[in-house]
Amino acid sequence: MADVVQFKLERMVDELDDLERRGLFSRREIAEIVKQRRKFEYKLKRPSPLKQDFVSYIEYEKNLDALRLLRKKAVARELKKKGNKKMKKSVSDIAGVSRILDIYRLATTRFKGDIELWYQFLEFCRERRNGRMKKALAQVIRFHPKVPGIWIYAAAWEFDQNLNAAAARALMQSGLRACPTSEDLWVEYLRMELTYLNKLKARKAILGEDEGTLIHDVQDADEKRWRDENKELFMALEEKGENDKASDVQNGLSKKLDFFHDHGLSILRTIYSSAVEALPSNFSLRTRFIEILDATDLTRSEEMRKEILDELRREFSKEPVYWDWLARLNYKSSHEMVNEIIPSQLEKAIQAYEEGIKVVPSAMMFNLYIKFLRNIIVHKNGETRSSATSSAPAHTVDPISRILEVYEMAERMGCISEDLACQHISFCLQLGRLEEARKLAEKLCNGKLSDAVDLWVLRFSIEMRCVTERSGSLSKADLQYVFELLKTVLTKMAVWKAESLWLLALKFFSNERHFFGKLAELSLISLAKDGGSDGGFSLSSAIINIVLQKDGIQCAREMYQRFLALPHPGLAIYKNCIELETNLASAGDKDCLLEARKLYESALATYDQDVSLWQNYYSMEIKMGTSETANAIYWRARKSLKQKVSLLSPVSL
Repeated sequence: MADVVQFKLERMVDELDDLERRGLFSRREIAEIVKQRRKFEYKLKRPSPLKQDFVSYIEYEKNLDALRLLRKKAVARELKKKGNKKMKKSVSDIAGVSRILDIYRLATTRFKGDIELWYQFLEFCRERRNGRMKKALAQVIRFHPKVPGIWIYAAAWEFDQNLNAAAARALMQSGLRACPTSEDLWVEYLRMELTYLNKLKARKAILGEDEGTLIHDVQDADEKRWRDENKELFMALEEKGENDKASDVQNGLSKKLDFFHDHGLSILRTIYSSAVEALPSNFSLRTRFIEILDATDLTRSEEMRKEILDELRREFSKEPVYWDWLARLNYKSSHEMVNEIIPSQLEKAIQAYEEGIKVVPSAMMFNLYIKFLRNIIVHKNGETRSSATSSAPAHTVDPISRILEVYEMAERMGCISEDLACQHISFCLQLGRLEEARKLAEKLCNGKLSDAVDLWVLRFSIEMRCVTERSGSLSKADLQYVFELLKTVLTKMAVWKAESLWLLALKFFSNERHFFGKLAELSLISLAKDGGSDGGFSLSSAIINIVLQKDGIQCAREMYQRFLALPHPGLAIYKNCIELETNLASAGDKDCLLEARKLYESALATYDQDVSLWQNYYSMEIKMGTSETANAIYWRARKSLKQKVSLLSPVSL
């Protein structure tokens, strides 16, 4: 390894001497460069070098080369002031880029599957224009022929940088053969062909070439120039003929432009049919073709547009996303030119949504409809306001009243979901209609959404707000009403499902000892009904922590012993109680250490195959117990975890 590194460093001698001779770096700086390069080279020669080693080396060389360029410009300015000649290219101007390319080559050889690294390599080749781009593109395409982005990148470089439209077309077609189901490839291929056609059209229009040929008629141009310079020599009788000839020229030019328009439409139709054949069920592909068609000026583009729209309606009319796209297309077609809401176009968009609701009556369809109307409100007023402040004129649509009608329609048609119900209530609150929101929440919670947790949380917060606004402070009757309301829903739902509702209730009643005690009893009943386990959410741990903060460790012990007495308590409560006792034991309370050991033994009676439990038990004994108790725990763990004995090394324990 050392010999290879030394050989590479010796090959840098000419470059380093040139840097010192030109005055770009001092001898001390060159010594530091050698030191850094030696460190990086040793990292690359390890048996298993990391990707970060290559990236760091490349970054260092890039920064070094950038510094060299800055200093070279400064030295060149000084020489120019003194009247000397410009600095010629030398070995140090080439060596830096060559070294970076070699490091990239080594990195991509070792990490062939890293697409990000390949893109960095390609970007460097593109920026430096060093002639390695074609070879790099061929390598990455060979290793990753199924990545559409690579084909697009290669074709874009050939088209924009190398100015080789034929090679770009060949790359795109090869990419489509390798990735026929790539939507981006089809769209970019169409963009490239239309861009190329547009360049040809602009070129022919500037050069004044005849239709169907790339030969410029010099004789006609010279004759026209001579006639313009000698107009007074011609009789007035020929003015009509001259005008006729000018009109003929204009007609010929329009014919040439029509030829390009027809050809562009032919290209679009051909690519579209092939793309649809490859991706028959892709909706976004067709919509992107529509966008490209609207952005170009092609002959009979309206016919093509109508064909695509009819095909979309025929194949995707059962999808809510189609109606949302159609409505936004109708609205956008006029809105993109002016920054105002045009009532007629808004009506067209609303009609599309209404038709979509008749065809696809679903919660998603209503959700998309409402989202569109909310965007209209935001665009119209800057923010959602009450109906009184944002009422629209009589000749246009009022989005706020329409949103309320849509919510009611969704409920009437049985398409209301938990998300839509919460949106409806929240919208009423935004409009300042608190009582209406409370009645709506009560009606929805008592209907088919009675098991919707988020809806109950929203109703609970509204009830609290209404009670506070009525009396200013919570009376015992108000607390009793809220508790009974919560009790109704908490007894019906599983603990893991009503997590947010339980946490909200515990937070609300944490300072009310009487109702908190009732809530704790209710939690015991709910956990016993669920088999003692509370799933991923530890309700018992939340209650124990509140009791510990309010009443101290003794009351917390009494509470967690009641939870642990339930059938099959969860591992989460064991760990929480052990952590509680361990924290107090670390402060010097020996009774807490005994309680922690009891909890560990009780937990291991049920969860003896949990590795982390054994590890924590062993760690506690190492810190607070004796070597004898720690060794005893270690050998018990090895005996219990026969299949997982590799996890029980002294390091892990």
